[in-house]
Amino acid sequence: MTNQDHLWRGVYPAATTQFSADGSIDIDATQRVLTALVDDGVTGLILLGTCGENNSLDPDEKLAVLRAGVEAVGGRVPLVTGVSEFTTHRAVAYAKEAEKIGLDALMVLPAMVYVPTSHELATHFRTVAEATALPVMLYNNPPAYRVNVDFATLDALRDVETIVAIKESAPDPRRFTDVINRYGDRYTVMAGLDDIALEGLMLGASGWVSGLTSAFPQESVALIAAVDRGDWDEARRIYRWFMPLLHLDADHDLVQSIKLAEEIMGRGSERVRPPRLPLTGERRAAVIAMVEEAARTRPTLSSPVAA
Repeated sequence: MTNQDHLWRGVYPAATTQFSADGSIDIDATQRVLTALVDDGVTGLILLGTCGENNSLDPDEKLAVLRAGVEAVGGRVPLVTGVSEFTTHRAVAYAKEAEKIGLDALMVLPAMVYVPTSHELATHFRTVAEATALPVMLYNNPPAYRVNVDFATLDALRDVETIVAIKESAPDPRRFTDVINRYGDRYTVMAGLDDIALEGLMLGASGWVSGLTSAFPQESVALIAAVDRGDWDEARRIYRWFMPLLHLDADHDLVQSIKLAEEIMGRGSERVRPPRLPLTGERRAAVIAMVEEAARTRPTLSSPVAA
């Protein structure tokens, strides 16, 4: 079975990029994070998404992270990279480099900062998608990026064969049904917001792009396994335990919270690159308490999670 056979199914953590004390990328630590997630059974990995601090990295640093990912776990699971640039030209250049390095697919975001019209958005997506032969998942997250990948945009992209999936992070679960009703199987839909992930999976999402999986991968894999076998009681049991932490994925400081959770669970460092700063004060204490409570009450999984 090839990596392409696994695309857009199961659970894909949006993996973090690890930093040294001086703020430089710690390649070895980043590779350890990726390898540990794969060893714990995740289906694939998103490199340089929001949790990977894509827009905080220089162009050469981004490519170094991609190479490190391919070196560490390439061939074991599909590797998808976020394409998050300020201009279409830069997005095209990055996508081409990702293809050369050996990534399996692209997760393409709207161009950063500028809020486009539907026509401009479709043109951006089309141009990036047509620059490589890699399959593309579009990323819809209206609260974060101030633009909705609306039906006019998706209609305009029907003919682009490599655009095959949508990461749906709109906070309204009705969006899953609306997309599937309109497009059938033209676009595969993945749940992209942690605290409506199970709702999305119940409504037809094929998989889950997750933030908190980086801290609790085995439980995430078990949740997906329960969904796949139709064991909704088990899926709800895990989801209800997980929910206090999953809400963190919808907050503005999700990266700091997820990396702090990783550190508490012995999976990485909370170091982030400015303008982000590690959590402090009451917020830090609250997140620590939530993670520690989740660790204390971890559910017994009904079946072993395969590595």
